[in-house]
Amino acid sequence: MTTTPNKLRIDIVSDVVCPWCIIGYRQLERALTETGTAYELHWHPFELNPDMPTEGQNLREHLAEKYGSTKEQSDANRNHITAVGAELGFEFRFTDDMRMHNTFNVHQLLHWADQQGRKQDLKQEFFAAHFTHRRNLSDDEVLADVAAEIGLARDEALAVLHDQRFANDVRAAEKFWIDAGIRGVPAMVFNRRHLVTGAQGTENYKQILQQLAEEAN
Repeated sequence: MTTTPNKLRIDIVSDVVCPWCIIGYRQLERALTETGTAYELHWHPFELNPDMPTEGQNLREHLAEKYGSTKEQSDANRNHITAVGAELGFEFRFTDDMRMHNTFNVHQLLHWADQQGRKQDLKQEFFAAHFTHRRNLSDDEVLADVAAEIGLARDEALAVLHDQRFANDVRAAEKFWIDAGIRGVPAMVFNRRHLVTGAQGTENYKQILQQLAEEAN
């Protein structure tokens, strides 16, 4: 895929169950608007939990197992994420029964939506489905519902999930970024050369964009 002349190419590797992915994106989006930067955005798949079973896992239990987080640490982190999200216009609604899900099928639907020019829209809907509405992203019926809610064909979305027609494409894309050294998300690559990881904050993104603009000139 080529880059449009005079537009900054941004590749974002992320997962829709990663809170810092939507926070980082919203911070970057604000920085792009405030700097008047012309850009084109490309989302790429990454699975935080590729071995997660279909039924998912309680989020608090998952974080305790994966990172050793105590309930107090988890609560503090949730409060911080919720506050940062609110400042960016995104609502996090954490609950004790919230679950972590396997997102391989999510990424397949995003690949399908990309062919229709709707990947950006569906990506944002999946972030909200998970973090705001706590919908079950392990359920193909739910995934198809989310796709339909932005105007995509529900029956076709289900067919994509049932026949797994884009499984190899998603695996190949995931492998590409892992082979490139991506181990955590969000990972943002500017103009195919400059890698920035984590949610850096709007002001830091503005500085990065200004440096890139100076470099281009």
